[in-house]
Amino acid sequence: MSTMRMVTPLITMATTMTGERRRKKAGGDSGRLVVRDAGLRPAPHHEAELAHGAGSLILRSRAQRGVFKDAGPGGNQVGQAALYRLMAWLSPSYPVGAFSYSGGLEWAVETGDIGDAESLRRWLAVMIQQGGGFCDAVFLTHAHRAATAGDEKSLHAVAELAAVFAPSKERHLETTAQGNAFMVATRAAWPCAALDRLAGIWDGPMAYPVAVGVAAAGHGIPVAQTVAGYVQALAANLVSAGVRLIPLGQTDGQRVLAQLEQVVAATAERAVGIPLDHVGGAAFRADLATMRHETQYTRLFRS
Repeated sequence: MSTMRMVTPLITMATTMTGERRRKKAGGDSGRLVVRDAGLRPAPHHEAELAHGAGSLILRSRAQRGVFKDAGPGGNQVGQAALYRLMAWLSPSYPVGAFSYSGGLEWAVETGDIGDAESLRRWLAVMIQQGGGFCDAVFLTHAHRAATAGDEKSLHAVAELAAVFAPSKERHLETTAQGNAFMVATRAAWPCAALDRLAGIWDGPMAYPVAVGVAAAGHGIPVAQTVAGYVQALAANLVSAGVRLIPLGQTDGQRVLAQLEQVVAATAERAVGIPLDHVGGAAFRADLATMRHETQYTRLFRS
């Protein structure tokens, strides 16, 4: 008889005896099973693999839930301090006046292009993916990279291009008024050398995404998270304008914002990989809306 055939019955016998002793200890000879002898599910694979290392098990489980330890400025994750600053800068309460701009939505509502939640969602999806939202994300990306590298020539080129890239007078006002206001507020409350360098090399109108990108670079906030936060804040501000203009209920507005989640994520991801000389948009109706808004008879917004 082989060694394996001899060992197997011994293992079975030992297991049976152990179970019997447990049952007797728990309930005498009644034959009742304690909970630990019942048919428990197998441990998840990460627990089975790492049962001998509790520390590794905890890290593996946290990673599977999408919870990561905060990384430093050079990592791929946003640390606690960096996240705090990014959320503060992109909050509706930050003094850049974002609430007063609609990006042409006011004309689109008046002309009937937008009249309910679904038409608002479609309009904003195009604006973000193929229009000003995408272009802003590209400018932010390259401003961040130039500031991080200390490349003043490239940073000046990005700032100049972003300032002249607006398709209408009101869109130019929208980006530069917010950009200049962002520079003033952030240099006062969250100063950094990168913003000082930007102010020193560019004295023209400041495009909003350039200012945000440089501030994030100066505070060590990763570019991917900064772009995603910026585009989300843009979407949220435009949804808020739509809620007031159509009008929509607050819950419908949040449904639209939720439906734009994948659009925002895809736009931010695409913008990070686009060369600066490939920037451009194809949201012609949205661009025309910002031009038509200049002569609109009744207006609540500045664009």
